[in-house]
Amino acid sequence: MKLFKNLLNISAVFILSLGLSTSILAQVGVGVAPIEEAELMLDGSKEMLLEKWQYWEGPRFSAQAPIKWMEVKDPVDGGKAISSNDPAAAGGKYGAADIVTKKEYRDFRAHVEFLVNNEGGNSGVYLQNRYEIQILDGDYGLHGMAAVINEHLPKEEAYNGVGKWNAYDIVFKAARFENGKLTEKARVTIYFNGKKIHEDVSIQQVWGGPNSGIDGGNDGGKGITDRPGGLKLQAEGHDVFYRNVWIKPLNLDGKSTDF
Repeated sequence: MKLFKNLLNISAVFILSLGLSTSILAQVGVGVAPIEEAELMLDGSKEMLLEKWQYWEGPRFSAQAPIKWMEVKDPVDGGKAISSNDPAAAGGKYGAADIVTKKEYRDFRAHVEFLVNNEGGNSGVYLQNRYEIQILDGDYGLHGMAAVINEHLPKEEAYNGVGKWNAYDIVFKAARFENGKLTEKARVTIYFNGKKIHEDVSIQQVWGGPNSGIDGGNDGGKGITDRPGGLKLQAEGHDVFYRNVWIKPLNLDGKSTDF
């Protein structure tokens, strides 16, 4: 009888632990609904795209409003998605037709779902319209899939592959300044399809020059300024689809990005 009770207690602990881990895991990965106080920024519809996003009018901007990113049929479940294949960006002209949220942010938690529809598909998610988290099918280098571009390789390969939905879950902490002087670099933690691939890593600069985003033309991308920026999605003339993008502003003063 005593053995039976002990087994029950062990089972209860196991079930409780499983429930806890399931709850934690439910906060990341494909299909996760917006968490409390987060705002849904893109549900896959053209209506929400035009309501909450705008073109980023950087030096290479050559598109014409309204946004030409098209609403397409989700190839997986038949719902709605938005394609990054803007005609103005044909040939890989990043910065020609990138889109950015109308709202700007400092610290935040973000969720972005994307599907690469063809081999070699290329796009990117820019934090604060500065720091790129790469989307590039077929490449896992420093300029490849899930890299904090040119700085940090993902800890493991978690990409679901062409024709399948993927999810970045991100906590980002903006650079800190005192009296106008940079005192702390930006930092980020990222889960890719539920797996932690970057843990509270620092980001040194903006890469890609002035066509890449805010501060890209300042001191070779090292001249980070103290201003907020939106979440940006990159157009490079490829069929990379987006849906279920949401953001929650945070205050990470004195805190890590790890979660």
